[in-house]
Parts: sequence; structure tokens; C-alpha cells
Amino acid sequence: MISRLIVSNYNTKTMTFTFSIPSTAPLTILHFLPGTDPPYKLLQTHPSFALLSKCKNMEDLKKVHSQFIKFGLHNSQFALSKLVEFCAVNPKDDLSYALSIFNTTENPNHVMFNMIIRGYSLSEYPNLAIEFYEKLLFSGNLPNSYTFPFVFKSCAKIMDTQMGKMIHGHVFKLGLMNDVYVHASLINMYAQNGELDDARLVFDKSSKRDAVSFTALINGHALKGRVDDARKLFDEMPVRDVVSWNAMISGYTQMGWFEEALMLFEEMRNVNVTPSVSTLLSVLSACARAGELKLGSRVRSWIENHGLGPNIRLVNALIDMYAKCGNLDSARDLFEGLEEKDLVSWNVMIGGYTHTGNYREALAVFHRMQQANMAPNDVTLLTILPACAHLGALDLGKWIHAYINKHYQHLQNTSLWTTLINMYAKCGAITAAKQVFQGMKTKTLASYNVMISGLAMHGDAYEALELFRKMTEEGMKPDDITFVSVLTACSHAGLVDLGQEYFNTMIQSYNYTPKLQHYGCMIDLLGRAGKFDEAMAMIESMDMKPDGAIWGSLLGACRIHKNLELGEYAAKNLFELERENPGAYVLLSNIYAGAGEWDKVALIRTFLNDKGMKKVPGCTSIEIDRVVHEFLVSDRTHPQSNDIYKMLDEVDRLLEMAGHVPDTSEVHYEMDEEWKEGKLSEHSEKLAIAFGLISTKPGTTLRIVKNLRVCGNCHEATKLISKIFNREIIARDRNRFHHFKDGVCSCTDYW
Repeated sequence: MISRLIVSNYNTKTMTFTFSIPSTAPLTILHFLPGTDPPYKLLQTHPSFALLSKCKNMEDLKKVHSQFIKFGLHNSQFALSKLVEFCAVNPKDDLSYALSIFNTTENPNHVMFNMIIRGYSLSEYPNLAIEFYEKLLFSGNLPNSYTFPFVFKSCAKIMDTQMGKMIHGHVFKLGLMNDVYVHASLINMYAQNGELDDARLVFDKSSKRDAVSFTALINGHALKGRVDDARKLFDEMPVRDVVSWNAMISGYTQMGWFEEALMLFEEMRNVNVTPSVSTLLSVLSACARAGELKLGSRVRSWIENHGLGPNIRLVNALIDMYAKCGNLDSARDLFEGLEEKDLVSWNVMIGGYTHTGNYREALAVFHRMQQANMAPNDVTLLTILPACAHLGALDLGKWIHAYINKHYQHLQNTSLWTTLINMYAKCGAITAAKQVFQGMKTKTLASYNVMISGLAMHGDAYEALELFRKMTEEGMKPDDITFVSVLTACSHAGLVDLGQEYFNTMIQSYNYTPKLQHYGCMIDLLGRAGKFDEAMAMIESMDMKPDGAIWGSLLGACRIHKNLELGEYAAKNLFELERENPGAYVLLSNIYAGAGEWDKVALIRTFLNDKGMKKVPGCTSIEIDRVVHEFLVSDRTHPQSNDIYKMLDEVDRLLEMAGHVPDTSEVHYEMDEEWKEGKLSEHSEKLAIAFGLISTKPGTTLRIVKNLRVCGNCHEATKLISKIFNREIIARDRNRFHHFKDGVCSCTDYW
């Protein structure tokens, strides 16, 4: 005899409650035999189940679980299955707790098995869902229509088509082929694993081709890149629900067909299909990647007018859209307006700054994220590492490396390790880059490309070419990016013959048609070596018109070799392509100044002033204690400016004692020699080095990053500074790295 229990008091804060039994009710026993359940209606109305629906986290659930035990419900499989469901499926799940309940249950039923399978299918370990499916079969329970969708979802996640085919046989034997959800999940499994023929066969044999099945097949074709086939299926659909529209819009977006995605969204609205959150997320992604700020803003208005805000997923997508479309003010306003920022919020804001080249701001947001105790994930790290690379923030990069080693050591994310190699290489730590590369268990083409490029940037041409040889010997086929890195290595080292050999190998052995980047590398290589006839012959033989980079590299070579006639010709072509590029005019001005044609220098300067065109100012950054400091020429804005200039005076005094004479020929202004020397001593790299000297212990390596090509005077001065102060100074300019040590530079004065 089971009595009715009445809740007499319930405290929502502490989740405690008391029960009273009616005085007329007989004494009751609430403990049931294991494996048996009391009447279903009684369980449904039991107060403990009302409490279960109010649980918000595992702490709440454990309190309810204790009440289940107190009132004897722990022997009820219905009650236990509800506990397992909460643990396995709740967004803040705890599968380990679900397993502890499952493992202590005598003869768990198929419902409990299904819940564990579902939980694992949604987790990072979908392979364990397959293991539990096998346990289900051996337990004597039969899988049902609720089991298979999550099993097939797991097969799709782990790309195990063979296992999927075996389980397909089980579906057939159990007569569940016409179950709409099993059927759709089976199509989806085949389609996501790239087995489109099998997916289509299941689809064609079905008597129920509903919207779910159509959508699964559309998704599969879109994932495989067969977007036209996906569109044909979409057009064949007798009735299109919002999910099918989403699948097609998402397919277009994933393939980069942004215009088609946005047109389909407009069509969707015209036929009065109300977009869902998933629709809007796909559309905002398309707007972000296509730079469609106006449409993105209209989507925002639609969201606000239809009461879909505040939805953090949509707000995050809007932040991403605004940032990638260049409207950082709107992105920042939305970000700062979020009361509770999730990990995606931080990631899209950091990514937005990185995407638009606002690297200092990206680092600032990342530091705020750390202060907010929000743990980064691999997406965060992939986003912030390029900012570290650009600014030369090596200390922060090292911290990230340590974090990766601690949390992602066993994660097979080659992109993360490749980005780490790139960061080290661009921060001047080429030895660390090589160590990360050598430690990679699986090396991809991208990781080889980054390593070869890094070695090329550092002037380690022969090591770069040796790595290229090993790569090809291991059977990995280089792509066009690989050859850009190889040709760059030859260019930085002046290896003309080898460069021409690799250029011909690319064409003859790998059947690649040279792109502008390859021609640019070759013309730069020939120009730097003073082989202007060969450089011009290559330009004239090109199947496409030279771009600004090619004419710019030729113009730079003419400045080095003081080739006035060809320099004028290169400048003329460059001006036609980039009329508003002040750097081109400055280069030509330098050539004129070197030839002593000061009247032409004056004409160019007057032209630039009249047009309001200014040369990009030289800027050099240095990282001290994970803080990046930036300096401009004659900069006096730094808080330690007085100390910096005192050190600069000491540096100049010691340089003079060492016999250094500033080369004022590169200061092409009609001013007296003393003023020219003053300007040279206050170049941004000299200021950064002076700050580094007063901010670090003796013997510490200094790493600086300059946005322009290092000038000849600073190059000579830095060689001597490295010897005078017994410091290694690693400088990255716009083109390459210079390692200064003991009075010499790794470039051997060829840059």
C-alpha cells in the first residue's frame, strides 16, 4: 500500500522540503525492490520530480538525488533514468555522475542506455557512444527508434562509415527503416562521411521522403562541396521548412558563395518563412565574410524588431559581422553591452581586432579575458597568436605555448601547432620554432610551409632548402605557397642560380603555372643581384600584367644599385597602378637624391605636400614583461622618455668612440649635416633598443619589430651596439630578420 505524499513546505533557496502524510493514511513503505517501479502515475506526481525540473546545476541535482534515496525512489528505474538524463543531456552536463548512477543500477533498462548514448554523442567522446551501444546489445535490451539517431550521429562524428553500415543492418532487421528520425539520421551519417551514393540510395528507397530526409541529403552535398546538387534537391522539395532553408543557406556560406546565400535569405523572407536563430547565424556569417555591412545591419534591425534579443549567440554573430566589416565601434559597443560574456564573445572580439590589424587592441582584450578568469580554448589561441606574431610579443607567445602544453598536449590540432611555429618564427625565436616543428607527431603541408617561410625570413636559406628537400623525399607534394617560401629564401641569400632552378622545377616537375607572387620573388631576386636585363626579360615574358609589388621591388633594387633610368621607368608603371602610394614617390626621391638631382627631389616633395600624401612613419615595437611598447622617430611620448634619451646619448657616445660615422646620404633633405645626424640617432629602432637596454638585465636578447625596411645607417649602428653592449639584437623589418651579434649581422649586409 503506497500512500499519497503532500508537500507541506519547500524552500527554493536551499532546495529542502518536508512531507506530511494524511492522518487517515496507513503507515507506508516507500522502498521498492531493485528493478521494479511503482505505478507510473504515482511517480509522475511525486514532489521530488517537480524539484528535478527546477534543477539548474549538478549541485542542485545531487540534493534531489539525496531526496530520491530518502524516499526510496533510488530503486525506481524511471527515477534513475531521469537523473541520468539530466546529467547526460543538460548543457552543463556531468557524464561521470551519470555513469556512476548507471553503473550502480541493477539491470539498467534501454531508456538509461539511450540517455548515456545520447550524452556521449553530444560530447567530445562520441566513440564511447558506440561502445555503449554494444553494451546495450549484450545486456539483452533492444535498441529502438530513440537509440539510432544518436548512434548514427556518433558514427558521423568519428567518420566510421563501416560501423555505420553494420548498425544500418540492425535498423533493417528491427524494421525501423521507415521511422522518420532513424531514416534521416542514417542519411545524415552517410552524407557527412562523404558517402553520398549510399545516402542517396537510402533516400530513394524510402517511402517517406519528408523535409528531414531532404535536409539531411542537402547538408551532405553541401559539406562535400556539391552545392549545385544540393540546390537541385532543395528545389525538388515539395514542402520546405525552415530547417531546409537553413541547410541551403548554410551550405552556400560554407562554400564561400555569400551572394547566393544572401539572395536565398531574401527569397526565404519573400515567401514568408520566418527565419530561425540558425538562419540568422548563417546569414550574419555570410555578411561578415562578404563584407555586407548594410545587410548585416538590416538583419540586426530584424532581430531587434522581432524580439529575438538579447540572444547571446546572435549578439556574438553581430559582433563578428561588425568587426569583420570594419565597423569596430559597433562591435565594441555590443561587446561591452553584454552583461555576461561567454567564451565566444571574447573570441569574436579578439578575432575582430586581429582580422582588422588592430593587434594591440586584440592583446588588450585577451588580457581582460584573463583577468575575468575566462579560460581560453583553441579558437582563442589560434586568434591571439597572430597578434603576438605581428607585434613580436614573444613573452605572451611563450605563455600560450605553456598553456597549450598543459591543456592541449594530446589535441591533434595541427593548425594550433602550425600557428605556434609561425608565432615563434615571426617573433625572432627561430630555434623555438624548429623545436615545435620537430616535436609535431603529424606534419602537414601547412606546417612545412610555415617552417620553410620562417627559415627564409631569418636568412637561413640553405636550411630552408634542405627542409624542402626532406619534405619532397617524404612524398609530400609542395603547393604554390611552398614555392613562394623557397624562392624567398633564395632571394634573401642572393642565390640566383638556385632560385632559377627551383622556379623551373615548379613549372616543369610540378606543372604549376607561376602566379604573380612567384614572378615577384624572381624579379626581386634578380633585381637585388643587379641583373636588371634578366629581370626586365622576365617581366616582359609574363602572361599577366605586373602588379604594384613587382614594380615596387624593381624600384627598390634600382635604389640599391643607383639605376636612375630603370628606376624612373619602374616608378612610372608603379604610379599608374598605385597613384596614391607615397612610398613609391619616396623611393624615387631617394634615387634622385642619390644621383644628386635635388631639383627633382624638391618637385616630388612639393607634389606630396600638395596632395597631402605622407610617408608611412617608421614605427618600432619591443616587448618588455609581456607589454608591447611602440616608438616613432623622435618619439618623446613614452613615460620613461627622459631615461631613454639619456641612454640614447650614451649609445651615440660609445658609437662615436668605436669609430661609427653616421651615413647622412640616406637622409634626403636639404639640411645641415649636424641636423641630419640628429634625425638618424632618433630613428624608432634606436629608441626601442635604448629602452630595451635600460629595461632588461645585461646579456638579455633584445627583439624589435619595425614596420619599414631598416635603413643602412641603423643597420651599421646596431651591429656595433650588439658588440659594445654584448647583446644579441634580433630585428624584424618589413622584409626579413636581422640577427645582430658580436658586431656582425646574419644577413651579411645583403638585404
